[in-house]
Amino acid sequence: MPIIAKVVVDISIDREFDYSIPESMADRLTMGSRVKVSFGRRTTHGYVVGFSDSSSRKNIKDITSIESSGSFINEKMLKLSRWMAEYYCSTIEQAIRAVLPGVVRRDGARFKEQMFVSLISRPDIGLNNEKFSRKQAEVMSLLQSKGGIFLNDLKQELGVTAAPVIALQKKGYVSVLPERKRRDPLANRNVLPTEPLKLTHEQESALVLIKQSIDAVHETGRIGDGVAPAVPSNVVLLHGVTGSGKTEVYLQAISYVMEKGMGAIVLVPEIALTPQTVERFMGRFGSGVAVLHSHLSEGERHDEWHRIQEGRVGIVIGARSAVFAPVKKLGLIVVDEEHEPSYKQEDSLRYNARDVAVMRGKIENCAVVLGSATPALESWVNTQKGKYQLAQLRDRVDKRKMPLMRIIDMRVEAERTGTVSVFSRDLLEAIRIRLNRGEQSILFLNRRGYASSLTCPKCGFVAACGECSVSYTYHREDHKLRCHICGGVMNVPAKCPGCGDPAFKFLGMGTQRIEKIIGKCFPKAKIQRMDTDVTTRKDSYERILGDFKVGKIDILIGTQMIAKGLHFPNVTLVGVIYADLSLHMPDFRSGERTFQLLAQVAGRAGRGDAPGEVIIQTYTPFNPAIQAVRRVDYSGFCDQELAFRRDLKYPPFSHLVCITMKGVSQEKTRFYCGALSRELKKAKVTGVIISDVVPAPLSRAKGFYRYQIVLRSVSTRAMTGMIRAVLGQFKLPKGIICSVDIDALNLM
Repeated sequence: MPIIAKVVVDISIDREFDYSIPESMADRLTMGSRVKVSFGRRTTHGYVVGFSDSSSRKNIKDITSIESSGSFINEKMLKLSRWMAEYYCSTIEQAIRAVLPGVVRRDGARFKEQMFVSLISRPDIGLNNEKFSRKQAEVMSLLQSKGGIFLNDLKQELGVTAAPVIALQKKGYVSVLPERKRRDPLANRNVLPTEPLKLTHEQESALVLIKQSIDAVHETGRIGDGVAPAVPSNVVLLHGVTGSGKTEVYLQAISYVMEKGMGAIVLVPEIALTPQTVERFMGRFGSGVAVLHSHLSEGERHDEWHRIQEGRVGIVIGARSAVFAPVKKLGLIVVDEEHEPSYKQEDSLRYNARDVAVMRGKIENCAVVLGSATPALESWVNTQKGKYQLAQLRDRVDKRKMPLMRIIDMRVEAERTGTVSVFSRDLLEAIRIRLNRGEQSILFLNRRGYASSLTCPKCGFVAACGECSVSYTYHREDHKLRCHICGGVMNVPAKCPGCGDPAFKFLGMGTQRIEKIIGKCFPKAKIQRMDTDVTTRKDSYERILGDFKVGKIDILIGTQMIAKGLHFPNVTLVGVIYADLSLHMPDFRSGERTFQLLAQVAGRAGRGDAPGEVIIQTYTPFNPAIQAVRRVDYSGFCDQELAFRRDLKYPPFSHLVCITMKGVSQEKTRFYCGALSRELKKAKVTGVIISDVVPAPLSRAKGFYRYQIVLRSVSTRAMTGMIRAVLGQFKLPKGIICSVDIDALNLM
């Protein structure tokens, strides 16, 4: 029996420590147990990540106590954690913190308990001559129909106090004991059950391919390890145009997995998609669905995680972090809208949930489905290399046509009207037609606020954030200037701070301004804006989308949270206000992101019986990305974009690492970033391209100056090995912070 436990403590020093196992704990300690240990002069928590019969160290301390009744993290999740720490150039402690939600790791996290009233089985109930009061009789009747109920619920349902219950307890008819009460994020949700739909030929072919992948992995138990016959790939890329029925394929694939006694995880990129996705999955699988995302309360997240971990639910739906859900016998992971940048964690351990899902599938021997109408170029190239299998849905279900795509050149519009307009004549007329028909419209602008800047036309002064290298955005609702980087707020000055002129002008536009203009153009229309400024409440997403679904909203205005995944059959018009917004960002992925965003938002139109129309307003109508959207030509766009990437050795033909250094002193930050760059270049690792030090495109944020070094190589390990070695010897002064982003998606 092992006498030494390897423990990872809650301090990021990237080491495992040896602790002796007291005899009293030997039978209870398991891999993944949460323990309390003495560390230096203090006591801290940690997790058992291994066992040994001996240790090279002397005077080993005992484990102080076991803090969990079972394993919080099993061997497969420990293996995933170690891979994440190595691949993302992080520490094992950071990886374990990513895998386990904070509310699960935190001291004092407990289940909620309430008094539960249940009927005591007595043969004389209903046969004796004892008289019950009217309220006692009501309680007895309710308990005989339900068996048991929480006291608070009983009081609310019958409109009584606790007195009749206490009286019945004294007479020996009922028991009143504390019992765990689940904090249910899906409580009071009425969902109609659904049956599997008849699949199209393309859907059926895709489902067969996914089933074959599930069977191959499940039956061999290994993925090409040389011991068992290699599975062609446990990853299937499901490339389907918008409205082609990808979700129905997911549902039937999960039904197949459930029949085999296994579980599934479904990842969605936006919390806004979760209510609609949950509704569809609950309609098919009932209460066997759990949710995990950041808009849950801490209590709900705690209870859902433990419900999954205890094996009481087999299907998990959630955002990025749900990829770590402790599902028993995991058989399938679905990553919907797999191209979305929101799957990338942007702080601490900067993992990509899509790539972690692929690795978890390999470790857990389960199938992985990546779904998208506009797959990431990395995923597309992996199908060409044979790393992933490809299933395609080229047509919409029920032979519905793709929406009519119209590109409006706003330069011509400006010449015609003599002024720069927010809305083209064609878009306003199209909205009017939909209102007259009783159909719905979506207007998309990927910028919140009222105006993008407050500018003095006399001296050119721009109201800018003092902590960040960006201008303030004006928000009309509270008449404030807000920084969308650090969250800073200031009052709108009465006159220009530069020259004293009161004639400030609001330039640019945001969703608030669009809402105001549309309200003036169509005063009788029911209009709703949906962006992060109006979805601060926990139920905001569900309420707005619910109102839109039942027709209480005629025109929905929003940012990218309304651009993908949503299915509203009565939407026949989508208008894109400023398609160029993401096109001219200083990032080599700007063309890809613009194509994906426009194709996704265009796909919201024409999903019902009525044909759809998409009007894209742009000042660069002949840009390849915009023209590819007009033609609904994903493969054509890929061919052109991949040729550009191949020539410059950009991803997917290399891996990219972005090292960012930030500090309050500009000179100091630039100096140390330059010193790090020189040390990296001295290492002379073959095949690694290292850029010179440059200011980040967002050169100052939250009071910190920011400088970057970008590395590229076909081998991630070559870069991370070098970075670990150099940073291990590189001493940073106090006040300078260095972060490493592997496979960086955002270079801002």
